[in-house]
Amino acid sequence: MTPNLLVRVRRSSAARQAGQGLVEYGLILVVAVVVCVASLLFFGDELSSLLSLIASAV
Repeated sequence: MTPNLLVRVRRSSAARQAGQGLVEYGLILVVAVVVCVASLLFFGDELSSLLSLIASAV
């Protein structure tokens, strides 16, 4: 390989790895949001009554 071609291959590989890391962080964020929304849907009423109880005690 010529030196210029080798530099281009390394740069594109680094860009792909950076993009892959960004996608992985995005997927982790999406999973965290889904878990939060699901837990709020499941525990929403209990959480609301618990917060009301705490607020009335203060």
